Amino acid sequence: MKLADLEVLVVAAPPPGWGGRYWQFVKVTTACGIVGWGEVYAAAVGPATMEAVIRDVFERHMAGESPENVELMFRRAYSSGFTQRPDPTVMGAFSGLEIACWDVVGKARERPVWALLGGRMNDRLRAYTYLYPRPGQDAVAFFHDAEAHGQEAARRVEEDGFTALKVDPAGPYTIRGGHQPAMRDIARSVAFCREIRAAVGDRADLLFGTHGQFTPAGALRLAAAIEPYAPLWFEEPVPPDDVAAMAQVARGTSLPVATGERLTTKADFAPLLAARAVSIVQPATGRSGGLWETKKIAALAEAAGAQVAPHLYAGPVEWAANVHLAATCPNLLMVETIGTGGDFHRALIGEAIRFEAGCLIPPEGPGLGIEVDETVARAHPWRGEGLHLQMQEAPCNYAEENVFAGGAPPRPE
Repeated sequence: MKLADLEVLVVAAPPPGWGGRYWQFVKVTTACGIVGWGEVYAAAVGPATMEAVIRDVFERHMAGESPENVELMFRRAYSSGFTQRPDPTVMGAFSGLEIACWDVVGKARERPVWALLGGRMNDRLRAYTYLYPRPGQDAVAFFHDAEAHGQEAARRVEEDGFTALKVDPAGPYTIRGGHQPAMRDIARSVAFCREIRAAVGDRADLLFGTHGQFTPAGALRLAAAIEPYAPLWFEEPVPPDDVAAMAQVARGTSLPVATGERLTTKADFAPLLAARAVSIVQPATGRSGGLWETKKIAALAEAAGAQVAPHLYAGPVEWAANVHLAATCPNLLMVETIGTGGDFHRALIGEAIRFEAGCLIPPEGPGLGIEVDETVARAHPWRGEGLHLQMQEAPCNYAEENVFAGGAPPRPE
């Protein structure tokens, strides 16, 4: 059983595009005809360039190798070019390909991936979702409307059974260094927390997201303002590679600090855990090094008294990989989903991953337990110019509202 062929599909998520503008799937095929699917969550370069990186990693480090030898292939990619350090683009490419290897091996052994990673520790995975506007609602207006978020939170708890809900009202997300939050951003954050807590009471946890945009002092000002509403976590309050800053925030607030979506490999996570700078790690398996490396990250977290909450703002293949990982983790907190599964996610992989009363049920089928509908995937090619997600160039506005359109900003064509 040797890795032989590779195809890369860049699939455009239809509007409103929850999960990002596009998703990068990899389809690997062995010489004996077994197909495995993976997903790359790395987009610092455009899809055409990223496809070239994916192909280079495959051909240089993986083609002709047994898909079982993920440790060997990881070390080749990690050390490529005499580096032996985590390059997020290279490791993102490898991550998607490595997920596909596990899909192949599971299919060859006729066992689900979770059974190959230590077995099923968790039969039901507590799920959380961002609060998204309903069809027809204006996204920009929704993401600035605390009352609408309270209403949507109540609906998600009552109708879907969610016990954790996430918001990130404290933009902007800029290319500049960390900043102090504007008073309007602090006030909006407090209003969101107040409305959601009033709407759901103690039936659900509130998860407060940011994207590394604050200085430590700015993050602590915001944390103090929202602390009365008891968020379960304060996500990535400062740039995640600044261990000292993250530790400063963790020491200065009672809120658990979480981070991980922008980190890759245990080399990025280990210093944060060693410094007790985070209580919750959020690896994205399509960027963090693949399933085997992320299992190691989860073990590091367990030893440091931290929990795991796999991150998802991507497509359904990474979602499936996250679910298999989560099923094996004794220190699992919860796993991210998009709504109850995401309409386009479901269109691509069907109902193999079930959602029941706020929980995801790990699939029982071989490999990842999913099959990508290639007809649907090929009918939605990405033809735009933007990246999966983008930050703004303008600095924080202290005189007027900072407008943030949520996770699916208008598409530059």
